[in-house]
Amino acid sequence: MAETGSFQNQARSVDATLDNGTHVCLRRIRHSDIGRITDGISQMSDQSRYLRFFSGSKTMPPSVVERLASVDGTHHLAWGVVNMDEPSHPAIAAAHVFRETETSDAGEFAIAVLDPYHGQGVARILMLTIFLDCYCEGFRRLQIDILRANKKASGLIRAVGAKAGAMEGPVAQYSLVIRDAISALQQMDSPRALQDIVAAFSAD
Repeated sequence: MAETGSFQNQARSVDATLDNGTHVCLRRIRHSDIGRITDGISQMSDQSRYLRFFSGSKTMPPSVVERLASVDGTHHLAWGVVNMDEPSHPAIAAAHVFRETETSDAGEFAIAVLDPYHGQGVARILMLTIFLDCYCEGFRRLQIDILRANKKASGLIRAVGAKAGAMEGPVAQYSLVIRDAISALQQMDSPRALQDIVAAFSAD
């Protein structure tokens, strides 16, 4: 298992294969992906959209979409997963981290995976990718707000070491040490693509 100190911020994209044989590409989100972001939000089920955005609206305000697309690689990191087996290469998942302040080593994390791809390991490979990127950019801690009704998300984030904190109404707040999360994900046997992610970020 590679130590966090052996990783360097070189990876811009990673090709991987899910355990079911689907070929995907994980890559940094660009502002030109704003159309993909809009389409992805509209393709989420009402429940998934509510669990991710805490809103039942089928569309997000333009300001929200613009914020998700405005990635600078330092204060806002974002990675997406693209299905390479489909002719249009649709986006199937996205994860974002927003730095709390200009100089903070902490950030706010959120992730979404389209419903047909749930249970295929997409969230885990995407989490490992963005956590490695975060660590290389100086992030050390993350905060995650999850609706308490979202048991699957809570279970996954706990599995990588997140600790429950404040409970505000329907929202549970978790804190996560990135180094611990990376180690936990590296030790998972599934999906096999986790090892491709580690190799892409490992120093020569």
